[in-house]
Amino acid sequence: MMLSSSVRAYVCAEPIDMRKQIDGLAQMVEPLFGADAFGGQVFVFMGKRRNKVKLLWWDRHGFFLLYKRLERGRFPAPHELARRGLSMAELMAFLEGIDLSRARRLPTVHASRVA
Repeated sequence: MMLSSSVRAYVCAEPIDMRKQIDGLAQMVEPLFGADAFGGQVFVFMGKRRNKVKLLWWDRHGFFLLYKRLERGRFPAPHELARRGLSMAELMAFLEGIDLSRARRLPTVHASRVA
């Protein structure tokens, strides 16, 4: 699975039933995120204990469902992240357990030409 850096990930602020699979999670995308499940973005769902996470992604031919369970510890609270989309680098850091609410980010540069 290769995700472009232009793909954004959106984190659900509310805990979900981790027994849900692809169809159940895809049906939740519209009401929870106000987005299209087939839009090519990554949707992140967490359980109540925050030790499990599921990622749902449509890739033109079908859905990917990735699941990660932490054996120790918990993922950072999703409330701050749910307000904005994550870049793929931020998503990878989040999956490593890094609390992104404490990270300092450099501002994005919008260049229009080279020197």
